Amino acid sequence: MNWTDERVELLRKLWSEGLSASQIAAQLGGVSRNAVIGKVHRLKLSGRGRATASAPRAKKASAGPAKTATRPTRTITASIGATALQVQFDAEPVARQVLRPVQDVVVPISRRLELTQLTERTCKWPNGDPLAEDFNFCGNDVGESGPYCGYHSRLAYQPAAERRRAR
Repeated sequence: MNWTDERVELLRKLWSEGLSASQIAAQLGGVSRNAVIGKVHRLKLSGRGRATASAPRAKKASAGPAKTATRPTRTITASIGATALQVQFDAEPVARQVLRPVQDVVVPISRRLELTQLTERTCKWPNGDPLAEDFNFCGNDVGESGPYCGYHSRLAYQPAAERRRAR
């Protein structure tokens, strides 16, 4: 598809009227939305939906009364971007607090094991800063599956239903 002078002028006209690139592509025919956007950028056409600046005033004459001539200006008001799909919210958002039921929460006393003392049956939950000298692992007995004891498993693994509700 070649950009003829007539098609470029029609593009300029439709762009200044505020049509979207898709609408312009449909009216021109044989051209994609991306081709229209590319041509608009190459032509350095101004953005749409902005108020036009007032016309420059005529210079004052050096002799006689000071009169200024102004041209009538036209203000164009149009939406910027995809504001047609923008939803207006009048109500303030409602803060929801999710409370988990308290279920026999028992914080285990850590056995404070070092890395070399861990086995398949000990909890590998880290306690403290790994670079500190007093760093250790929980070390309590693990359940049938996973690397953590029951308490640390509940901390580490959140049920899928709760993750969906949080979104």
